[in-house]
Amino acid sequence: MPTIDLTGKAAVVTGSGRGLGLAYAHALAAHGASVVVNDVDEAVAERAVKSITEAGGTAVAEVVPVGSAEAADRLVSRAVEEFGRLDVLVTNAGILRDKVLWKMTDEDFDAVITTHLRATFTCARAASLRMREQGEGGTLVLVGSPAGQRGNFGQTNYAAAKAGIAAMARTWSMELSRANITVNAIVPVAATAMTETIPAFAPYVEALRNGEPLPDFLRKGEGFGTPEDCAALVPFLASDAARGITGQCVGIGGDKVALWSHPQEIRTAYADGGWTPEALADAWPTSVGAEPQTVGIPAPKTPEA
Repeated sequence: MPTIDLTGKAAVVTGSGRGLGLAYAHALAAHGASVVVNDVDEAVAERAVKSITEAGGTAVAEVVPVGSAEAADRLVSRAVEEFGRLDVLVTNAGILRDKVLWKMTDEDFDAVITTHLRATFTCARAASLRMREQGEGGTLVLVGSPAGQRGNFGQTNYAAAKAGIAAMARTWSMELSRANITVNAIVPVAATAMTETIPAFAPYVEALRNGEPLPDFLRKGEGFGTPEDCAALVPFLASDAARGITGQCVGIGGDKVALWSHPQEIRTAYADGGWTPEALADAWPTSVGAEPQTVGIPAPKTPEA
């Protein structure tokens, strides 16, 4: 079994004051990386840094809301000032503003797009510039979601942002390959403040908070666990063991890891000279429309269901 050693590498993890981001930062530091912790709350960021350093890791805090080019430059500059370089970027920061389409405001939409999608772009751009200048490769880990792969009721803004992030990973993996910079999207599923808003998961998140373990049908069947269960994927992707992995969407949660498929044609039909509306109506049920695709994140199935 290979040893994952990130000694000498420097990482930035956005939104790493708590939850999944903090778990990623801890995992990177535990494997030798120096970490810039980012949060909008100074007290939260400093507590995160303290928890990492008390565990024997190296970390500093940079308090700034992500989204703007200026914020991205600050994060990259802080890594370079403190650690002399930047090797790993994890774009984890996120917020929710859930509403159905006809109730979602411009502000609800823009806030989520800015924090998730635009911040992923600006931070990745700044990081790639630094990594290309260093000439030693690097790792971009973009944080996606099942909502971005399948859609989710009430999450127009969030699902759109996460779908865009998956597309960015595929695009940037091609653009940055010559610079030996790998780009992957991870699709974590964990008990967090975000997943607690999903009714099917809420009771289990509450039970976990009260010290009860998650049942096997969730950890294995649904791939649902703690933030720490998702963290191993980040240092792995940042390591030499994963230098050949790029452009992928990788799911992790509980006891499960999975590779998500990329969108592709699943059925085709042809009409000589092209299609008319009438010909489509006639052919649809028995050709391309014979197996319509499902949407939404399936609810957990209990053993009794």
